[in-house]
Amino acid sequence: MKKIFPVFLTITIILSFLLTFGYYFSSEISSKEEEFYFGVAFCGNTTREAKLLIDQVKDYTNLFVLQSGPISKNKTAINEICDYAVSADLDFIVFLGWFDFDYPWQVPWLDEAIARWDDRFLGLYLYDEPGGIQVDHNWTRTFHFIENVFPEFYSTIEPYIEENSTMAALRDYSEATKRHIDYIQRDLRIDEVLNRSINAMTSDYALYWFDYLAGYDTIFVQIGWNHDTAKHIGLCRGAANAQDKDWGTIIVWNSREEGINPSGTYKTGVEMFEDMKISFQTGAKYTIIFNYPVHPEDNPYGILLDEHFIAMKAFWNYVLENPQDYGSINADTALVLPKDYGWGYRNPEDRIWGYWGYDDISAQIWTITQILLNEHGFNLDIVYEDPRFPIQNKYNKIHYWNDSLNFE
Repeated sequence: MKKIFPVFLTITIILSFLLTFGYYFSSEISSKEEEFYFGVAFCGNTTREAKLLIDQVKDYTNLFVLQSGPISKNKTAINEICDYAVSADLDFIVFLGWFDFDYPWQVPWLDEAIARWDDRFLGLYLYDEPGGIQVDHNWTRTFHFIENVFPEFYSTIEPYIEENSTMAALRDYSEATKRHIDYIQRDLRIDEVLNRSINAMTSDYALYWFDYLAGYDTIFVQIGWNHDTAKHIGLCRGAANAQDKDWGTIIVWNSREEGINPSGTYKTGVEMFEDMKISFQTGAKYTIIFNYPVHPEDNPYGILLDEHFIAMKAFWNYVLENPQDYGSINADTALVLPKDYGWGYRNPEDRIWGYWGYDDISAQIWTITQILLNEHGFNLDIVYEDPRFPIQNKYNKIHYWNDSLNFE
């Protein structure tokens, strides 16, 4: 009997250790699962509308994105809506657009937000589509407008414009990269967010790599606009993976053009569900439903209809029932693009940095991208050559833009 007791004690200790380890391990899994955020953006005008939307979605989301331009200028309304979201057990993100000098309370409010809501405040959505605007903006028209409407101001920036014209002639992609980063850091004042250890966030449809370089912690890649979803997820996820950042998706219109096709084609419930599901499976940390404008006119929930809410509920049930699917489609292959090649990437003749049309390697990059997407689909990441971000240990296969590939 004396020999049995030490054996029993040893077994008890081992079991106790295993149970403790098992509990810790399961807790770790649980905490990782909770890092997936799913919610809807509010782009309306009043606190009443925001509260209606929160009440509608609070049982099948864990995130609320306050993406309202008018409310971004109203501190009282922001605080009221964020308080209401927290009372509904939702974390939240706040959009400010940019720090407006006419509203000097905005920067100090960041400190107030941290003190008031702590980690329920997930981040600041600063500006929107910095990369897309860079690629698609008509810079010539902008400078012409400034010259005619603000001649005194134009005289102060004329040297920059002349230098810019020289840059355009020389196709200096590294200088274009620098200017894009300088704009975000200096003019958008992203440092006000980063210096407070607040997550700096935005959504975009181009130049994700360079947005991250400028300091953004999280980019929401826009799923829609008839873009290739696998390619744009690969571009955004690849940039996040290489630079050790977070990424998410924001589900937008299939098509819509102001003044040309204003009614557009919004996502159906079925399409929205598939976009949400692929976002979850490819490892997005955030998935957001874009909700603008109001349609029909009497819709209290923006543009969202019953079919969209049904799809959102179904997706939330899927998330809860299939945690093993999160990140199950990971990238095992990477395509490396030339350094500083700020190409829009939507078609073979897309613009580069917004200053130039396509160049003599655009078609080659387009072809190899299509080959690799056909072969790997959502398992492909697209990154840029940059010695600061080595990727050799991140992928099983790495291809470069000038490789010769022959896949059947």
